[in-house]
Order: sequence, then C-alpha cells, then structure tokens
Amino acid sequence: MRAFSYWLGKNLRWLGSLAALCISCLVLGWSFPADAANRISPQLEQQILQVIRDHPEAIIESVQIYQRKQQAQIQQAQQAFVQQMKTNPKSVIGESPTTGSPDFKILLVEFSDFQCPYCAQAHKTLKQFMAKHKDEVTLIYKHFPLTAIHPEAMPAATAAWAAQQQGKFWEYQDALFTHQKQLGESLYLDTATNLNLDLDKFQRDRALAETVIEKDIQLAEKLGLSGTPFFVMNGETLSGALQLSDMENALARIH
Repeated sequence: MRAFSYWLGKNLRWLGSLAALCISCLVLGWSFPADAANRISPQLEQQILQVIRDHPEAIIESVQIYQRKQQAQIQQAQQAFVQQMKTNPKSVIGESPTTGSPDFKILLVEFSDFQCPYCAQAHKTLKQFMAKHKDEVTLIYKHFPLTAIHPEAMPAATAAWAAQQQGKFWEYQDALFTHQKQLGESLYLDTATNLNLDLDKFQRDRALAETVIEKDIQLAEKLGLSGTPFFVMNGETLSGALQLSDMENALARIH
C-alpha cells in the first residue's frame, strides 16, 4: 500500500488527465473520444484534478475493488479448468500434444516457454517423472511463450508446432530444450532435418502456427499465469524449476 501511495503521488497529474479524459468522454459522447479530449475545458480539468487531490483514497479504493474483481475471475477460471480436467479431459487437451497414459485419469498440464531457462531445468525433471509414471499420468504441453522477454520463444514454439503436425513434437521439444542456448533458425531447420521431417510442409505449417499458439496463450492469461513453467496436475499446481520430489509429492496428494 505504501508503494502504491507513493506511485499515486508521483503520477497524480497523469491520473487526473486520464480521469478528465474519461469524464469528457461521458459528457461529450463515446462516439468521438479523441475529439472530446481536444474540447475539454481547462476549468473542468482543474476541477477533476482538485477532486482527485482532495480524495485520493477514492482512486485507491477503486483500484482495490478492480483487483479483487480480477482475482475472483481468475479463481473462477482456475476452478472451472480443474473441474474440466476431471469431467472432460479431452476438451482440456484439445489439439495439444500429449504423452504418457492414454487413460486421461491423471492429467499433468504444462505451460512452458522454450527460451525460459527454468523451463529447460523443469524439462529434465519431467523426463524423469514421466519415465516412471507414463502408465498413469498424461502429460499435456501448452505453449506460453513470454515474447516480451524471450525473442526466440515464439519462433521456437511455431517450429515445435510444425513438428507436431508430422508426429514429432516430443522429439523436437527435447531438442529445443537440450540446445536452448542455440535457439535460432539454424537449429530449427537442422532439427527438422535430423528428425526426417518434410521441410516444405514444416515451413508451411510454421506459418500457420501462431494462430493456434495464441489459444494457449489466452488460456494461460485467463488462468492468471504470469510466468513459466507452470503445471496443473488434477488441481495440484506447481511452478518454477521443479525437483523430482516436488512432482512425486503432488502425485501422492492426488492419490
């Protein structure tokens, strides 16, 4: 709260201008917001600024109400997702690649980014975990490339999706994480060649991949995820560079 109050004080005029713009839109009509902003009178702007100076707690309260509303929506989305995992696992899987048990009784959904170093560490742990539990756990991969900080995350994801169209997602995924420091066009093409993929089809599919990957991103955002890796195992959530014991303990709690 102290940090927010400090930020509020530093940005009061900006907030006042924003409030002035919002009120001018209401007064002058939503159809012409840019024109309304140009026509707002200095007197009205000053009045709004004064109201904000006199009652800054109103802004803080509004932000808190908004945050609580957002958190409630995220919790509802998470609960619905977990319920869906139990009652309709195929709808959770969708077109995502899967490995492990075909029974879909225990779903392990992974949200991951190919350029994230913590995802690469978690990948090693997952391989150990799935080698031991492949007969009871179904692993589902969801793309969550953090493009703002990882420029190769989306290109790598599109390449992996293209490999999936030829039945080689897991082999391709393993190569990307194993050679994470070499992410780039040469690695994508070399890996496709080494896996004997049809390169023409591979390139065509890459061009189509972002639309599909965006669905995974939207799901991650709906669930309130802000980083990778993130895992949901029948309602148990895990994140970060996991240890094998973390996953074993989560599975034990499910049993």
